[in-house]
Amino acid sequence: MSVLDVGRPPSDDLSVPWQDTKERMVAVATIVDYLGGLVLSDTPATALAPAAWLAGFRRDYYQCLRARTDALFELTDAVLCADGPVTSLVELSLTAEHRRGHGALYDGLNWGDIDIARLRVTLAGLPLPRTADGRIVLAVDVSNWLRPEAVTSPDRLFCHVYGRAKGQAQMIPGWPYSFVAALESGRTSWTAILDAQRLGPTDDATAVTADQLRDVVNRLIAAGHWRHGDPQILIVADTGYDTARLAYVLADLPVQLLGRIRADRVLRLPKPAWAPAAVGRPPKHGPEFRLDTPHTWPTPQHQTTTDTSRYGTARAASWDRLHPRLTRRTCWIDHKQDLPVIEGTLIRLQVDHLPGDRDPKPLWLWCSANGATAADIDRWWQSFLRRFDLEHTFRLFKQTLGWTRPKLRTPQAADRWTWLIIAAHTQLRLARPLAADLRRPWERPAPPGRLTPARVRRGFRNIRATSAQPAGAPKPATAGPGRPPGSHNRRPATRHDVGKTVKRDLTITARKQRTG
Repeated sequence: MSVLDVGRPPSDDLSVPWQDTKERMVAVATIVDYLGGLVLSDTPATALAPAAWLAGFRRDYYQCLRARTDALFELTDAVLCADGPVTSLVELSLTAEHRRGHGALYDGLNWGDIDIARLRVTLAGLPLPRTADGRIVLAVDVSNWLRPEAVTSPDRLFCHVYGRAKGQAQMIPGWPYSFVAALESGRTSWTAILDAQRLGPTDDATAVTADQLRDVVNRLIAAGHWRHGDPQILIVADTGYDTARLAYVLADLPVQLLGRIRADRVLRLPKPAWAPAAVGRPPKHGPEFRLDTPHTWPTPQHQTTTDTSRYGTARAASWDRLHPRLTRRTCWIDHKQDLPVIEGTLIRLQVDHLPGDRDPKPLWLWCSANGATAADIDRWWQSFLRRFDLEHTFRLFKQTLGWTRPKLRTPQAADRWTWLIIAAHTQLRLARPLAADLRRPWERPAPPGRLTPARVRRGFRNIRATSAQPAGAPKPATAGPGRPPGSHNRRPATRHDVGKTVKRDLTITARKQRTG
């Protein structure tokens, strides 16, 4: 039997039940270990069965745990097999999959160690969702772990949080995390999380995001997901990201940047033709294109109309070679050469209605590619709408897997718990073809392949029983003495301020005033 035949039914009839499941799983696990948990570069991603991918990732994830290995691995299984949403961290120690006490649980989070670099490579080697044309679509966004009362926790920043009423946004202390995920095509609540990084008080969000995207794309190329001649990787982002800056920094990679821009922005059209006999300096920018002033809009290059079941008729118009006029401030303040002209395609999307019969406003998108066709315009705005699938993943992290439930003090422990949640979500994604629909009596049956992550989690306990379980049995031990009764804490924790510890100059004038 070859490596490609492992995990296949013994006959061509897929309806024949598999036999000797345990022996097959042992053989698959042996081969996965031999290959280092990854498939060879010349082996197609569909060669191994879903059970083999899940077993291989569980073994690789176990190898990424370098301290308190068994405690962290069983804590991950407890998150996956707990009944209902995770509402308390200590109650996970009561699950049957967590064979250790609650002390080992906290000890693993506070003093454990995860080889994050190796885990990132492992995530990049797993099968990724693609669009119909084989393109990889990545989304980047920030989700906040709010800690307003944790005055002894360092590295907290003021996180922007939307209120329920209009214009009721708040700034609440917490830990912001930047996530990068691969998106699927069509309406779904599944994403493939590839990376997460906490933003610190001294970090520049634009620079951190650019480095994070560069590392993710390079890992995908090294894993064989993108080869020369394949469609360029599309990266979508919401407002808040300087899409032009990211396009300039990542210009050497096979990527296209697509981001939403505010409706009050002012872009510039291409510079007009310069007559040789003209007097003065040649223009660098063309006329203004004000997004909120229709009479400044020239005739669009493309106009498309698409009928949708959720938004009614979607009308898209595009203008080619529009660019923002850059100034030496914020992220361009240290640029030594002449400021570049970063041209792209501007898209205006208007729909008939939104869910809930709300009055829709036009959506403005800017893509770093030029010379787009009408098919590219439709593909871009449809890919941007898939970016909201990442919001479903954040809601699953917080409301079901309990990402923001623990009251951890140190940001290092928060990072370990974050990557533990990412590993748990990855196992749910790999177990998606193996799960049965264990629906409640009042829930509707889900079609095959349309199970949500929460429904897959209901049956993960049965899937885990037939998958790899590398964690060892706990050793008998006695509880520590703890603090003597009646004694007081003689070493109070240090209190930390909230916000940026490094103040950056927004303009050159501000820098000159500060430096004299």
